Amino acid sequence: MEWWRDIYRALREANVRQVVYVPDAGHAALINACMADSDMRAVPLTTEEEGIAMLAGAWLGGERGVILMQSSGVGNCINMLGLMKTCRFPLAAFITMRGQWHEFNSWQMPMGQGTEPVLRAMGVLVETVDSPEDVAVQSQATLHKAFVGMQAGALLLHQRLMPLKTFGKSKRQVP
Repeated sequence: MEWWRDIYRALREANVRQVVYVPDAGHAALINACMADSDMRAVPLTTEEEGIAMLAGAWLGGERGVILMQSSGVGNCINMLGLMKTCRFPLAAFITMRGQWHEFNSWQMPMGQGTEPVLRAMGVLVETVDSPEDVAVQSQATLHKAFVGMQAGALLLHQRLMPLKTFGKSKRQVP
């Protein structure tokens, strides 16, 4: 599961300087690589909508940035996506999906199923990748849409790309 390296290479090739994120196990290796890169500034967020504002500021300051988040955070961004659309700021979002294949947590289902329709309703161009072999080309296309096409683009990283998640076994027995 080294697909994250393809996204990292695409970020470097696209001259991305700011990477904003809410900590996420699916993005952990990519986040760590960005943090270790002296040419990138990796900024942890307390909530995803902060990232949309940070990316607008990065663009106004002459830098390219991307947001890394989980599908459950998309709902937090709806109002701020209106800012990107109205002001025609570019947006490149890389979203690890939940509520799909082998989901174990019922709380993840609603936003996992609603992520794509919500993004499309806000004018975001959405693609999904579920094969590691396609991550590189899809990442490049998402960055191209944003920084060359001046559009909002999101690449949904299907749950098949992630290791299976499960709740840990509790040591406490319930009678």
